[in-house]
Formats: sequence, structure tokens, C-alpha cells
Amino acid sequence: MEWTEHTAPEGPVFLTAATIPYRHGFSTRFGGVSTGDLASLYLGEHREDAPENVRENYRRFGAAVGFDPARMVFTRQVHGNAVRTVTAKDIHALMTPVPYDADGIVTAEPDLALLCFTADCVPVLLADGKQGVVAAVHCGWRSSVGDILKNTLDAMRALGARPEDVAAAIGPSIGFCCFEVGPEVAAGVETYLRGDTAGLTRPSPNGEGKVYLDLREANRRRLVQLGLDPQKIAVSRACTMCRPDKYWSYRVVGQRRGTMAAAIVISE
Repeated sequence: MEWTEHTAPEGPVFLTAATIPYRHGFSTRFGGVSTGDLASLYLGEHREDAPENVRENYRRFGAAVGFDPARMVFTRQVHGNAVRTVTAKDIHALMTPVPYDADGIVTAEPDLALLCFTADCVPVLLADGKQGVVAAVHCGWRSSVGDILKNTLDAMRALGARPEDVAAAIGPSIGFCCFEVGPEVAAGVETYLRGDTAGLTRPSPNGEGKVYLDLREANRRRLVQLGLDPQKIAVSRACTMCRPDKYWSYRVVGQRRGTMAAAIVISE
């Protein structure tokens, strides 16, 4: 079974992929203490939620996945293709400003949790279990067509990873069923994948050149192009827009939505 859903003793519900050899997890909305529009496992810092709620949510999610919230790194995501290699010097204290922009982070440091955040975009976790290198990547369509996955693998390679040894998990996100985009996005994906786009789009009944796009599959294909073994890539079929009760979805609730996290940590 590629994917397993877990319910932790304190409540967080999260997903793991059989391909990833280290502690990791993709959060859902369930198992936190936030209330109202942000109920309940809100893992952001920028909405109207009490700081003590956010800290408790991180404590619960960290305990469930197996990482220490006092040793985690994340960035200010800007839908770009920048990737940052991080160490303990980059540890982020909750509710403090993030000093750098990047949509991908990479490390070879044990017990340092990497997190990326989504609310429809595609979260990708990467791990080379032989060399001990991991990454967390926020793959919205702009980051994707900017080839952030290539930039991430280049950064991993600089730390000793080899693409053929890298495993991937592509987590819950907006699915092919719901991701309607304009022609400029489809054209960007065509360039991104160098024409390998058969079956990735279908016409939208709304016209104006709009199509539905399978962004998860686009990123899976790019990983294969970059040298990953297809057997080492797990792809979630959960659609965040179809299940706004379980996942945060920007397209369903807009700015009132919360934030999910995908986390990975090099651990035994």
C-alpha cells in the first residue's frame, strides 16, 4: 500500500507514503485545537488564531510525525523556484518573521525537520536514504513550470544525493478533477515537460481556452525525467478541493482557509 492514514493518540490525522524511508507526514485539517474557520489543525502563522493554539497544533503534529518543533525549518513561500540548503542555523521559531524566501528546502542534517505548506498546491517530499539527504518542496503551478524540482535535485546532488536513489511522495492537492487553469498555464507545462503532456489536460466546459490540468502527474513525470525510479514515487489521489472538510482548499474558501504542512526529518 503506497499511502497510510494515521490517527495519532492526541488527534492529528496525517498521511505517510511507503516510498519515504524517514519520518514524515502530510497533515489534514483534523486533530488540532484551533476553532472557527481555522478548525482544527491549523499550521500557519498569518491568520487570526491565538499563538498558543498554533504552538499546540505544532506540538501535536510534531509528536505524531516524530519531530521536535524546536528543530524545524520552513521558509516564506512565494511561488518561485528558489531552493535553499539549510542547517540548524536556519531553525525557525514560531510566530517570528521568516528571514528568507524559497519554495524548496534541502538538508543533510539529522533531526532537523523540513516543512512546506499547501492549501491546494502540490507538496513534494524527497529523500535519499543512502546518502541521508531530504527535501520539502512547494509545487504550485508557477514553481512547477519554473522547474523547482530540478533545482531541488541539483541542491540534493550537491550534498551527495543521486537521483536514482531518491524517493518521492507527492501529497494531497487539488486534483485533475478540479484544477481549472488558463491556456498560459497549459503552455507553461508543455514547455516544462518538453512536450510530454499526453493526457495531462482536458477541455473545460467553461470555454475561453481553459482546461483541467493534472499538476500532480506533471510533477511525477518531471521527477522521472530527472532520473528518479518511477517505482519510488508515490502519488496521492486525494483532492483538496473535493474534500474541504478534510483538507484546506484555497479555491473553496479563499483567504479564510487554513494551512496544511508536509514534514520530513532524517531519522533512524
